[in-house]
Amino acid sequence: MATVTLITDEDASPKVRAVFDDIRATRDSDFVNNFWRALAHDPALLRATWERLKTVMAPGALDPLVKEMIYIAVSASNGCEYCCHSHTASARAKGMTDAMHGELLAVIGMANQTNATVNALQVPVDEEFKA
Repeated sequence: MATVTLITDEDASPKVRAVFDDIRATRDSDFVNNFWRALAHDPALLRATWERLKTVMAPGALDPLVKEMIYIAVSASNGCEYCCHSHTASARAKGMTDAMHGELLAVIGMANQTNATVNALQVPVDEEFKA
C-alpha cells in the first residue's frame, strides 16, 4: 500500500498535468504509472526526476535496451520490486527476450553472490585491476 495517495489526472495541478502529458507523449502511451502519480505530490521533484530519467535513459554510448537491463540489475540488487517490474516491461518492449532475461538474472545472482563473498573475505583488490 502506498504511503501517499496516487494523483489522478483529474486531481493533477497544471504543472503535474504537463509532466503527465510529456510522459504520455515521450512514451507514445496513454499510461502514466504509479511511480509518477506518487511523485506528483511534489511537482518540482516530479519534473526534475522525469527530466533526468529522459536524459539518462536516452540513446547514447549504451543503447536503451542495455540501459534498461542495467536498471533491472540495480533494482534487483536494491530490492525494488516496483522498478524490477517496470524496467523488465520496458526492456521487453525494447526487445529483451526470455533468454536474455534469464541470462541477466543469472548474472545478477552471480554478481551478488561473488560480491558478498569477496566482501566477507575482505579480499584486497589486485593492483593490476587499478591500473
